[in-house]
Amino acid sequence: MIEQWPATPDEAVALQLRMAPLVDPHPPAGFAPRTAAGLDVAYDEGSDRLFAAVVVLDVASLDPVDQVVVPGVTDFPYVPGLFAFRELPSLLTALERLTVSPDLLVCDGQGVAHPRRFGLASHLGVVTGLPSIGVAKTPMGHYDPPGPERGAWSPLLDDGEVVGRALRTQREVKPLFVSIGHRVDLDTACAQVLRLASRYRQPETTRRADRLCRDALTSGA
Repeated sequence: MIEQWPATPDEAVALQLRMAPLVDPHPPAGFAPRTAAGLDVAYDEGSDRLFAAVVVLDVASLDPVDQVVVPGVTDFPYVPGLFAFRELPSLLTALERLTVSPDLLVCDGQGVAHPRRFGLASHLGVVTGLPSIGVAKTPMGHYDPPGPERGAWSPLLDDGEVVGRALRTQREVKPLFVSIGHRVDLDTACAQVLRLASRYRQPETTRRADRLCRDALTSGA
């Protein structure tokens, strides 16, 4: 479901406020994803060009199942809290070109850890109907550092509300900031991120998608 695409920041904020109540914080019954898709975007500095990548991995083996990278352009301004309106159209195009439908979307960005509780991961989840998770490198809110061990976490708070978790994916490595996107709960989101980040700080889905879109940008493909 996509309403008329906003042309201004005010229209984009209004759309987020209308759609935020559609976020479902509960996973489907018996949710056990076999495939997970990483989504990322690389921008060409100094222009409106970008490349959007989606990489689908087998969750058990982390082997690739499918991948797509598409060129795109964005004419929406760079406004904090409205990144989805720069990236979403190209990411949706990439998702549509996959030969498989992933069980889970893992976004390099925020879900409900967002001023209007509707970041990129939530927007993608609601539009596609797929369970989605936001995994960000920087926090949107306040947190106390979690313990040093892998799997340690602390609440991520905004205006006193828990909007996510600071999650340590590797021992004594900077935490990531996990929030639900759509059709997933926070315990499940963190468990899936840890499963996908078996060796590095970032989930393998994100690492692969980042590499794919950056390689495309470098080669001009």
